[in-house]
Amino acid sequence: MRTRYRWSAPLALLACGGLVLSGCARFDDTAAGQTFTPAPVPSPESPPQVQEHGDGPGSGPRNGPAQAPPSPVPPPQGCKDFDKAVIATCLDTVAAVAGLPGEGSAPAALAGERKTGRVMLAGSGHDATSFAQLDVQADGDGGLTSLALSPSYVEDQLVFAYITTASDNRVVRFAKGQAPKPVLTGIPKGPTGNRGALASDGSGALLVATGDAGNPAAAADPNSLAGKVLRIDVSGKPATGNPTSGSAVYAAGLHSPGGICRSSDGKRTWVTDHPASGPDAVYRLQPGQPLSTPAWTWQDKPSLGGCVDFVDANGILGIASSTGMQNVPVNKDGAVTGKPTVTLDGKSKAATTYGRLSAMSMINPQLAVAGTVNKDGGKPVSSDDRVVLIVVSDTGGGPGKD
Repeated sequence: MRTRYRWSAPLALLACGGLVLSGCARFDDTAAGQTFTPAPVPSPESPPQVQEHGDGPGSGPRNGPAQAPPSPVPPPQGCKDFDKAVIATCLDTVAAVAGLPGEGSAPAALAGERKTGRVMLAGSGHDATSFAQLDVQADGDGGLTSLALSPSYVEDQLVFAYITTASDNRVVRFAKGQAPKPVLTGIPKGPTGNRGALASDGSGALLVATGDAGNPAAAADPNSLAGKVLRIDVSGKPATGNPTSGSAVYAAGLHSPGGICRSSDGKRTWVTDHPASGPDAVYRLQPGQPLSTPAWTWQDKPSLGGCVDFVDANGILGIASSTGMQNVPVNKDGAVTGKPTVTLDGKSKAATTYGRLSAMSMINPQLAVAGTVNKDGGKPVSSDDRVVLIVVSDTGGGPGKD
């Protein structure tokens, strides 16, 4: 017997209607206000995947009942993209995104360009607008590589960024219309290994994943800020409760982190890594424990980027990569329960592909945002690079209707 959920019309439209977000689970009836029947949850060996589809021409929410989207989506025309999941176009290497709060409003996010240091405000129904300009040097893999909202963003409106400068890698903070201020400086810079990742730890502190600056030995050096996960307060000082009092080091062993993310209940925290040698990996972050035993590895090195923990919604840890979205099946205890699958790769029936995905961030427990970096080694279309919304159902959208 199926369990049926009755959603209100506005939520139905958000999930699979006027916005028609990529990654919507498949439902039987898509008219607003009707009953939606989730597909059955697959076994761990065949984990739930996001549905991939596009939408027809037009922009912004439609009036009237939500309709099943036609497929395929027409190709973009210049900077105009007909896929309603796309909320910003014609950007440059979107290596950083941060979902913005705003229950009841259209989804929105900040998007950072790695090479230029521009931070743009992207939202459904309108063109992206300028939010901030950061001074960065994008040599190698550096530049603007991560954004995170302040733990108290609703009150202080501050945003944190991980950037590469002429002398170092560092964390800065800024608000719209204000010059950035340094928070944590002196993170080693090198010819490679300059990527960093940021996330709130849920208790008022900031997690900072740092690259090894091209020197793998630095990741194991307790006196170096390179190759670590650091935990700092919003002023840049070591946070209270760290494994070693007075030290910002929370865990060690990274080389080129792509993203750091945590579950909504704070029980699971993950960090991805793309080392110069050896497989790509995702780690379950444990305070004071070295990052030596990955939760999963990828021998084909798909250049892992940001991540989102959808585990409480449908048992999936989603990870951006150069080949699409890696779907890692995980239980609520944080154990990987099966082999990852790839979606948003354009290979399945009626599938959508956005090319190389890099950044990912949660907007709410069932909605995420991702950035593309097709202008950095990919095959860009006319509307690249883009910011894309991804929705996953709360019961695990399976591979089709039943």
